[in-house]
Amino acid sequence: MFLITGADGQLGRAVSGLLPDAICTDKNTLDITDAAAVNAFVRENNIDVIINCAAYTAVDKAEDDTELATKINVDGPMNLAKTGAKIIHISTDYVFDGTGCVPYGTDDKTNPVSVYGKTKRAGEVAVLENANVAIVIRTAWLYGPNGNNFVKTMRRLGAEKDAINVVSDQIGSPTFVGDLADAIVKIIPQMTHENSGIYHFTNEGVCSWYDFACEIMEMSGLKCDVNPIKSNQYPTRATRPFYSVLDKDKIKQVFGLKINHWKKGLEKCINQF
Repeated sequence: MFLITGADGQLGRAVSGLLPDAICTDKNTLDITDAAAVNAFVRENNIDVIINCAAYTAVDKAEDDTELATKINVDGPMNLAKTGAKIIHISTDYVFDGTGCVPYGTDDKTNPVSVYGKTKRAGEVAVLENANVAIVIRTAWLYGPNGNNFVKTMRRLGAEKDAINVVSDQIGSPTFVGDLADAIVKIIPQMTHENSGIYHFTNEGVCSWYDFACEIMEMSGLKCDVNPIKSNQYPTRATRPFYSVLDKDKIKQVFGLKINHWKKGLEKCINQF
């Protein structure tokens, strides 16, 4: 039996759509920070595989809400990992400082510079140290038809405004939740103790937030002008990585995955609206 935590989020919804028989929980039906509740739930429902999509993802808010971010991003994954079930845990590019200029490999040194990044890195370690079979998947720039994300924000602003400003000096790879969900489902039957570890998954290709916004407007048929600006013209509470490109060779080789280009993912997403 599969358990999807954080099933009300954008990735959780995408995964649950591909695993209709899975048990789906959110924070109201299972508090992953409560170890006793987690153990009882997994035992009573004969859970074999946990897909942990639950996370504290309010990057700026986390800077002042360290305690809750730690509970959800560190304690929660640790509790899930300790149940004995196999686990797929979703992590982030924010475990790196973003000062690089070549795609980050899974073995590259981490150096998170935000509370969010630090708690997500600690969550990775907790999962790998406590689960017998664990796949940690780092992803980046995640979006989909549900929840709050960059694509939905751009489409809303593009319909409301004649012009918007978007940062052009942060580089990464947009990732459609449908493509990540599909990869997760393909990985599940291949999970073993031997291939446990950290993997990277994003869509193929590289762009800036500005490039991404331009493509969103184009594919959505919106006439809104997008103006490029520097990050220092749009200050945020938490530091964003300037370079978030992740090397995906390992996940493609180990699990035999073929990954779509980000423009293909964006096209699929917009067709779902």
